[in-house]
Amino acid sequence: MAAFDLLYNVNQRKKRVFRFKSYDYTEDEIMQRFRFSPEGIDYISKILDPFLRRETQRNRALSVQTQVQIALRYFASGSHLRVVGDALGYDISTVSRTVRDVSDALCRIGPAYICWPSDSERREIRDGFFGIAGFPGVMGAIDCTHVRIQGPSEYENNYINRKGFHSINVQAVCDHRGKFLNLLAKWPGSCHDSFILRTSDLAAKMESEHRGFDIDGVLLGDSGYACGKYLVTPYARPSNISQNKYNQAHTKTRAVIERCFGWWKRRFAVLHSEIRMHPERVIKVINACGVLHNIAFHLKEPMQGDPIEEEEIQSEEEDAAGVRHVRDFITNNYFN
Repeated sequence: MAAFDLLYNVNQRKKRVFRFKSYDYTEDEIMQRFRFSPEGIDYISKILDPFLRRETQRNRALSVQTQVQIALRYFASGSHLRVVGDALGYDISTVSRTVRDVSDALCRIGPAYICWPSDSERREIRDGFFGIAGFPGVMGAIDCTHVRIQGPSEYENNYINRKGFHSINVQAVCDHRGKFLNLLAKWPGSCHDSFILRTSDLAAKMESEHRGFDIDGVLLGDSGYACGKYLVTPYARPSNISQNKYNQAHTKTRAVIERCFGWWKRRFAVLHSEIRMHPERVIKVINACGVLHNIAFHLKEPMQGDPIEEEEIQSEEEDAAGVRHVRDFITNNYFN
């Protein structure tokens, strides 16, 4: 990330009017329409330039910044591609191609922005989570959220979730601020949260880090997951004061992932509407918006308004046999 900042100093901010085709926007209007400041749009354009620059002398070739603006407008509005094209003065085919190209470019730089933290960052994250409600050793909060899609022509039933609509089920882990540490978008809506975790690279990584008894670096999950060595859940039926205190601290601490999803879907309304694309392209859009979410954190871009309320879709998972001792140890030693 530092390398990008050396190429482009995002701290040099100045008030200016932004020209997009025949429209002049103030900075507030830019934020409302694109969800990034002019400096933020310039930053994104700079880091995507190697992937989006057209090697042509044609006068009608779109500049990198124009491509970024078109894609951001689509992500921010959640409108149909044709509506975005009509609003900005471009044909639907141009908007569709541009959204695809920008999404692909953002996915290519994704590992630089959505990545597992270093040891020093882990200490900061654990301290940040502990400061919320006194819950020790938390590496991240995990949950899944559904992104609505148009029913595909192939394997349509696989995409119908428990609420009865077509979706992609997206798994994410965030830190104490709501920044993504891990994002997995590939499974259809009918897949259960616990299945997505069990079959993920994240589960293998966490298993390898928690071969023995270790309360440091655990994830907080809701009752849709099984309580285990590296993921702790609430008590389904708390039987004493300590377990009640544990549940209260767990709920308050884990709420950060719900707020994260709420802010994410508010900033990029396309994730809250029905995306009318093939599932493979939807997955690229979801991942691109995940990268942009973390870029917004990196640039300290403001977020206005309240987060969107999430519709909870879950069922209770049985605790993993013999591995509830991590949860019990935390309860007995921190919430007595």
